Amino acid sequence: MADLAYYLRISNHLAGNLDIKSALRSVKSEIDRILQVDHLDVCLVDDKGNWNTSYEVGLRTSWSRTRAPVEVSPVRDILRGECDSMLTGNALEDPRYVFEGADCEPIIKHQMRSRVNVAMKVLGRTIGALNCSSQKLDFYDDQAVEQVRNIADILAPYFYALRANEQSRREAIMRAELQAREEGLRLGALSLTDALELERQRIGMDLHDQTLADMTRISRELERCKTQKDIEAVRGSMQTCIQGLREIIDTSIPSLLELFGFQHAVRTHLERAVGTDQEIDIDVRDLSEGLIDDLPQTKRIALYRITQEAINNAVRHARASSILVEIECRDGLHLSIRDDGASSAAIETGKVSGGLTHMRTRARLIAAQFDIRYAEGTEISVRLPVSECRGREEVA
Repeated sequence: MADLAYYLRISNHLAGNLDIKSALRSVKSEIDRILQVDHLDVCLVDDKGNWNTSYEVGLRTSWSRTRAPVEVSPVRDILRGECDSMLTGNALEDPRYVFEGADCEPIIKHQMRSRVNVAMKVLGRTIGALNCSSQKLDFYDDQAVEQVRNIADILAPYFYALRANEQSRREAIMRAELQAREEGLRLGALSLTDALELERQRIGMDLHDQTLADMTRISRELERCKTQKDIEAVRGSMQTCIQGLREIIDTSIPSLLELFGFQHAVRTHLERAVGTDQEIDIDVRDLSEGLIDDLPQTKRIALYRITQEAINNAVRHARASSILVEIECRDGLHLSIRDDGASSAAIETGKVSGGLTHMRTRARLIAAQFDIRYAEGTEISVRLPVSECRGREEVA
């Protein structure tokens, strides 16, 4: 009768607990009244029966830190449905618990000698095992097996429901995170589309205000040409116009990138951005042995545009005295643009916040990690997955 009262109290303690860990803690004291334990744990198997997850109270062990394959569990015979219970007076010398490849380190480390383990079943199917351990030798007997079986029958349906609830909650969180990422990419793409439209408008205005005006002026000058000197002057104007048009084309289509590679294109842009009237030390280092030029065109152009924007921010807003662009393979393909200026102050005043948004969006659209760090200047960092560094090796 005393045991029955304890079993009833175990059921009462379970009510109101919404996770397995707190439920197990809440019943530990009542289980101690029925059966003395130094360590109590529950192993629950996944739906396919390949992995088990442990929850424990009493001693703190490595079992509850990570999921483990059923095949290495000291109670694998129960989890595989080969038996309903196990009893030992000294698990340290019992080959059922300690075998090659077994996850038995907690048994040895904490001297879990006496053990009684019982299957937890729901509708006749084994969902896990309830495990009681004592550091004393030969502490449990057949009566203890029956007592643990009664406790397991009470806990099994409740823990099964809690695990299903945890899985549903995890799936809901994953769906919410996926939706958030998709929404972020959608908004980012819209922002980038707006930016591209503004860029097209800028190019159109440049062509109208600069190139078209130059061509109109040259046409009028041709009409007035009377001497060779006049023709030479028009030829000079034409060369200036062609150079201006070439710069507009290079802005819209990174032909240097296609013809001469990433390092050369970035260095050329750096030199143009800095000009001859500013004293800024510039350097471009490719430590990836040209791997960045093996990327698909979409990714290469996105990285180039990010680099352009970062360089423009450093030159126009940061008052930098040095700019370094570096490409290397380090935990993936890593691109960094570092300057020693005051970009953070400019960002805080909103001067370059739009450019940062576009850089982040471009990075997300090619599944790259984007970071910005302020320490004696600014470092823009873009990192593609490790697979991008392995591409050349796999082809070879």
